[in-house]
Amino acid sequence: VQLQASGGGLVQPGGSLRLSCAASGVRFSDNNMGWYRQAPENERELVAVISEFGFPTYADSVKGRFTISRDNTKNTVYLQMNSLKFEDTAVYYCNTWPRTVRRGGADYWGQGTQVTVSS
Repeated sequence: VQLQASGGGLVQPGGSLRLSCAASGVRFSDNNMGWYRQAPENERELVAVISEFGFPTYADSVKGRFTISRDNTKNTVYLQMNSLKFEDTAVYYCNTWPRTVRRGGADYWGQGTQVTVSS
């Protein structure tokens, strides 16, 4: 199992980024996929979910600014982030939802991708 998130970076407030996450070893098309984030000293939180049928759901904090999508032919989930705010700064991960992927008997998250919003 592998979850490879990419696309993060340093961006100014109001800017945009597009994250990608390629999954392998997972029955991708049969799973709801989520984007999660964890800021320093905070718990990991769910940002957006896209169902196996393509229906999205968003946390209130990102609604209207973020768009989740998926490409089942590439086993990849995307997160388009617009109008970024300082409080969006975090490491972003993808995973299945509601149950996360397990590897070696433990929850597996991959390395994530850092998003830093700073002026």
